[in-house]
Amino acid sequence: MIYIDNSATTPIDTSVLNTYQKVATQFYGNPGSLHVPGVKSYQLLEKARKQVAEMIQKQEDEVIFTSGGTESNNLAIRGTVFAKREFGNHVITSTIEHPSVLNTIAQLESMGFITVTYLSVDQNGVVDPEEVSQALRPETILVSLMAVNNEIGSIQPILAVGDLLESHQNVHYHVDGVQSLGAFPSIIPHDRIDLMTFSAHKFHGPRGVGFLYKKHGRTIQPQLTGGGQESQLRSTTENVAGITAMARALRLHPDHGNAEPLRKLLKRGISACDNIVWLSPADGVPYINCLAIEHVKGEVLLHALEDEGIYVSTTSACSSKTHSGPQTLLAMGIEKKMAEGAIRLSFSDQTTSSEIEHVCEALKKHANHFKTVFQNH
Repeated sequence: MIYIDNSATTPIDTSVLNTYQKVATQFYGNPGSLHVPGVKSYQLLEKARKQVAEMIQKQEDEVIFTSGGTESNNLAIRGTVFAKREFGNHVITSTIEHPSVLNTIAQLESMGFITVTYLSVDQNGVVDPEEVSQALRPETILVSLMAVNNEIGSIQPILAVGDLLESHQNVHYHVDGVQSLGAFPSIIPHDRIDLMTFSAHKFHGPRGVGFLYKKHGRTIQPQLTGGGQESQLRSTTENVAGITAMARALRLHPDHGNAEPLRKLLKRGISACDNIVWLSPADGVPYINCLAIEHVKGEVLLHALEDEGIYVSTTSACSSKTHSGPQTLLAMGIEKKMAEGAIRLSFSDQTTSSEIEHVCEALKKHANHFKTVFQNH
């Protein structure tokens, strides 16, 4: 089996799974309880928080544990909108954000809580920082942008927008960092970022756990109320086993490895096929790669590769079953039929060159097959 759908989810690291199993079976006390098993669980929880904080080079009380990227994005966005209602109601985002951002913002907009400026992207799937500047208003309370696009791997101008927002300290700056490990020199790439989201299953951790970085002094309203866990921002009994495993995964897999040679190998391997179209930008991250075979639906190519034990995806795993379409490619101006033929090949630090060589041979075979079919018709 060759698995290159790591942007959807990564396989859990064996040692991370062992950590999860050990904590789940040996440290089962509620971390909110005062007895010895509870205290031991609490100590593990806070040790994991310290480890995550060290990795992102922030303070421990700036780490809020959640169930993953979707919840973290919801907490950041809804939490900001409800906390800052007396100061304004304008939100800036882009047209190519993850559904957990776009659908959340759209719902708040439909309910009358906010007005929204949706930024366009260029042919490389990148927002123009100047458009961010032009969109800012006195009533703007939030700018929300993804660091790395999950469909094509384009890198958004997070640093330039951060510089821009230095003179707009009243605006919360939220970055969806779920796909960004390894894209920047540091995990939190700019000091102006107020909120940044991460999900463990994108870096060989368990599903159902993630964290939100929240800068000191930035106020957001909780979306889960109850016992007051996670600094009153996320009430529910913490998933100590998952959190501890996530901290280990982040230490073991802080980036996507050296993916650039793999991308070069992939592009070189399929270069002879004139009906394979490369759709990812040249300056995007090397671990997310989007391409299409002319006149072939992405789903058809996906299953053709699956028959050979190669697993890829068409678009975002969070939208593929809803048939919502490759929104990023369409926003870039890619013709609809070409966009619908797109597949995504996403690497992790465990992807090997021999796997990519095998993928190249399979892609060339199918490209030549479909070319012959369409020539004969």
